[in-house]
Amino acid sequence: MAGTIVDTDIAVVGAGGGGAVLALALAQKGIKTVVLEQASGPPQGLRGEILQPNGQQVLDRLGLLNKLPVESTRPVRTFHFCRVGGERLCTIDYGALPAPYNQAVVTLPNVAHHAILTAVQTEPSVSLWYGASFVSLVKEGAQVTGLTAKRGGEDITIRAKVVVGADGAFSKVRDALAIPAEVHLYPQGYLIAIIDSPMPVTEAKYYVGKKTILGLFPAAGGKVYCFYMIPRGSYDQVKAQGLPALQQAWTAIDPAFAPLFEQLKDWNQTAFMPTGRVRTPTWVADGAVLIGDAAHAMNPHASQGRMQAMVDAMTLADLLPECLAEKNFSAAKLKAYEQARRPQVTMLQRLADEQVLFWNSANPVIGFLRDRVFRTLDRNARLRYRVLSTTAGLRQSPPFSLIDRVMAAGFLPDPCAKNA
Repeated sequence: MAGTIVDTDIAVVGAGGGGAVLALALAQKGIKTVVLEQASGPPQGLRGEILQPNGQQVLDRLGLLNKLPVESTRPVRTFHFCRVGGERLCTIDYGALPAPYNQAVVTLPNVAHHAILTAVQTEPSVSLWYGASFVSLVKEGAQVTGLTAKRGGEDITIRAKVVVGADGAFSKVRDALAIPAEVHLYPQGYLIAIIDSPMPVTEAKYYVGKKTILGLFPAAGGKVYCFYMIPRGSYDQVKAQGLPALQQAWTAIDPAFAPLFEQLKDWNQTAFMPTGRVRTPTWVADGAVLIGDAAHAMNPHASQGRMQAMVDAMTLADLLPECLAEKNFSAAKLKAYEQARRPQVTMLQRLADEQVLFWNSANPVIGFLRDRVFRTLDRNARLRYRVLSTTAGLRQSPPFSLIDRVMAAGFLPDPCAKNA
């Protein structure tokens, strides 16, 4: 083999939300790991993050939740869903969840990710290589036994017991494994922004209307994290129309926040977040595993994309020591990870697609039903808790049965409505 040869237990391709968590969890178990990240360093993008309760549990288990900088995080308990124009439809209170994870945590861009990466770099059993690109898999028959990579022009062969593809929706590891994938790009994405607020904002607002979604989440430092649905490919067009046009569109959604929207003064305060879904028939092969978006990207309506990658990582980190002890890295052995994770992921993908249908629609009948469901949830503590616990990542099964759906649409009374 040409170039440098490196031996490790686990090779992880991608140091994103799933890959970085996996590397740290394995390091805390003393498992030797090499992580390849094609970027030149930690991410510096604009994207903020909402840590749902299951993501908080992961960070707590890793010993990082209480180490997140206070000046960069903001706990939020109350989320109001409103019609465009400002009329409140439903309020969700995270305080109904079991303590201590009875809140969402809004972070400034990349705060949690940087904390994970910083912790990874202190672990002697992990080698995190920036500027390193995956090239191909190394196999002995059908068994994956490592990979080849390029780093700074150097060819590197990494011999590993298991290769983990944590390299996103367009995963090169998945392609190299010849695992087919249904990759669906939604026709809508999100313009995101973080704005200094001239007014106190303590509760989150989420506005829905005719092909209109605007979210406003309070963030640390007197800032507000905004996301606004726009058609895929229209970001440059929106910018060409000018900031006043965007501010006017947002003000029409809720005039009470006009002073906030006036603080959007530069397009550098914004970015575009595309949305997509990935479905694959399997997440494992002999000597290889897919996690996160490489296995199951989902629409952000589920509020669980990165959280699910983190939970993937922890589930796999619990299984890999057993694989190493038994020297069994077969797809049959690794399948236990997929069997543990796929039910919740499949449920969340389906739920997100239902929300895409109802929340993004311009159809007045669908909009009427959506608003009716929100109003029912506002009155019905049982169904409201089902939705909240699902969004929080605490449910494995769908929040609604068929009869629950009929009740949520307001067509049947719920005899258990008060028994949340």
